[in-house]
Amino acid sequence: MLTFDVATRWIDRWDRQQEGYLPDREERFTALIDAVEAGAGRPDPLVIDLGCGPGSLSARLLDRLPQARVVAVDADPLLLSLGEAAYGHRDGLRFVHRDLREPGWTEALGLGRPADAAVSTTALHWLPEPDLRAVYAELATVLRPGGLFLNGDHMSSEDTTPALARLERALHESEERRRFAAGRPEDWRQWWDAIAADPDLAGIASPNPATAAHHGSESLHLSTHVEALRAAGFAEIGMLWQRGDNRLLCAVRP
Repeated sequence: MLTFDVATRWIDRWDRQQEGYLPDREERFTALIDAVEAGAGRPDPLVIDLGCGPGSLSARLLDRLPQARVVAVDADPLLLSLGEAAYGHRDGLRFVHRDLREPGWTEALGLGRPADAAVSTTALHWLPEPDLRAVYAELATVLRPGGLFLNGDHMSSEDTTPALARLERALHESEERRRFAAGRPEDWRQWWDAIAADPDLAGIASPNPATAAHHGSESLHLSTHVEALRAAGFAEIGMLWQRGDNRLLCAVRP
């Protein structure tokens, strides 16, 4: 059985390798949770975490909003196993194994009422545009009127404003050089290779080769997300926080 100590060790290592791509990851988490707290309109919001991985965002949400109920969804069995072992004991948190690319994924969530917010960080960029559009359309059916969707990710504007996109990328690269002057943490591939070699995880859940190999560039452009949200019926769509091309995009269900 996967122990709490093993799971938390690997999740901490996951967070460090993610920061190698996102030097401002914790700042973006804070801004996103600020928005949930300000926009939910109640101390016990119902929140869906899309592409939750091992639950890093879900746990931080509950740290700030202990009365919240978070339904965390992902398709990767190993990441979900880590999340369950580390955070499954926490009141208000439930993990759901579903592939967002499969229609009807919301049926497995067991919400009980429309959600106040849906959140995602560094996850939805791997969806091809047709799947992204379908996910946003289905998501809109389970959010309450006035409910928020908050997506933190790298989203490029190079297809609409190429000069600004180059500057945004330059800002991100400058921040990376400052933060990691003494050396970068391990990368995505190295983390998965280490996971596969750890005897503590033998028989728990094999790393998903498709997940481990993905490069995450399918829905890279900001315009792709904005247009897909608009097609799904979301009303106000805009940026709440930004550092270079690292953005927190918000959309409101009418």
